[in-house]
Amino acid sequence: MTAIGKYWRIALGVAVIAALIIVPMNFNRYGLYILSQWTVMTIAAMGLNLTLGYAGQVSLAQGAFVGIGAYAAAIMTTQGMPLIAALGVAIVLCFAIGWILGYPALRVQHHYLAFVTLAFSTLAFLVFRNEDWLTKGIYGISNIPRPNVLGFATNRPLPFYYFCLGSLGIVSLAMWWLIRSPWGRAFVALRENPVRALSLGIDTRRYTLMAFAIGSALGGVAGTLYAPLTQYIDPVPFNLSLSLDLLMMVIVGGSGFFFGPFLGAMIAVLLPEWLRFTQGYYLMLYAVAVMLLLIYSPTGILGILDRYLTERRTKAASALRAVAKSRLETAP
Repeated sequence: MTAIGKYWRIALGVAVIAALIIVPMNFNRYGLYILSQWTVMTIAAMGLNLTLGYAGQVSLAQGAFVGIGAYAAAIMTTQGMPLIAALGVAIVLCFAIGWILGYPALRVQHHYLAFVTLAFSTLAFLVFRNEDWLTKGIYGISNIPRPNVLGFATNRPLPFYYFCLGSLGIVSLAMWWLIRSPWGRAFVALRENPVRALSLGIDTRRYTLMAFAIGSALGGVAGTLYAPLTQYIDPVPFNLSLSLDLLMMVIVGGSGFFFGPFLGAMIAVLLPEWLRFTQGYYLMLYAVAVMLLLIYSPTGILGILDRYLTERRTKAASALRAVAKSRLETAP
């Protein structure tokens, strides 16, 4: 990357962050709710992107981990405990369960692994619905309080949106560091060729379990934000459809790309709202748009951009080689 290209990327990043801070100041209550939901779903999709996109392990259980985090936050904060304590419990609980759920990945792969995680997702939904003594069953948990952050209340929509946006920023920085660390390179090696990764001395067993555990913990983080965002939870939002939605976000945005979950969550959460001007046809148009995208670009939106940049770099390298060859041929 040239220095000019690097500065352009930094300027673009600063402009996007400034827009996310300033523009929502004029939004109404519903607009802020949708944007807050986008931040929460992006965090959950980032966890699945680590498991699926970087480590190559299929999971249909991410929605269940969002539910575990949401119920941990709802149960603890309605009992007077701070949200930070619920966050710690959700991370530890989801990490431990994700680690255990990773063991089947050591023996089965692809659609067989998808069935295993699907079974866990169904099991978690049944626990949310039937264990009334803990989750209040189909009646759900209401009056979930929003936290005070450094002495500032987040009861109103705008402060809580900034709280969600700040959480997304912290998670994004942590993920940026992780995928550029030796751990991130080991996850990619595991995805590309597990046998070759093992021959290079990478403990594939350990990194498979870590991919599931860290991705699941991020699902728990998203859940602890989801509960105070809606201030009411019941089992329905955490059924299999949420896991499928998160899977779609990762694939549509670009599996294995850092910004894939951001774009995927934007399409899944914001695009249906932008298409509401079509009234009763907006969900049909949304479904058609997603199908066309997956047909013509299975690698997602960022896959299109990556192919374009790769072709451009290839053409530039070919032109340089042609110039160098002509100079060698004309040299005395």
